[in-house]
Amino acid sequence: MWADVELLVMTGLRPLLPGVRVVDELPDRLEDRVPLVSVLVVGGGDDRITDATTVDVVAFAKTRAETWALAEQTRRAMHSLAATHNPGQKAVIDDVTTSQRPAIVPYGNPAVRRAVATYTVSARARAAT
Repeated sequence: MWADVELLVMTGLRPLLPGVRVVDELPDRLEDRVPLVSVLVVGGGDDRITDATTVDVVAFAKTRAETWALAEQTRRAMHSLAATHNPGQKAVIDDVTTSQRPAIVPYGNPAVRRAVATYTVSARARAAT
């Protein structure tokens, strides 16, 4: 049984980012729902025990300054997920490393700015006790 890393990351980030929606799919009318952080698994591998999952984490806000602030707040939150356990999912996040620091990436909606970062999340299912 492998850990659902997207769900682990979203569940872990929500209490660390008060007032920010944390989702795995973008809602309609995004400009009315920011600040928002999107979590998406984009790749990775395993050693038969631990998943080393590549995760894109995208911060959305109204202004460039707000986006930078949210991206950095999210980066700190991502790193604080290391060495945590999610009892509801019976999973452990062993480590989180930044593969690509947050960077502003143009978005097709002029009312929204975004910063994309990529992390490697090492996670595994916790053995039954």
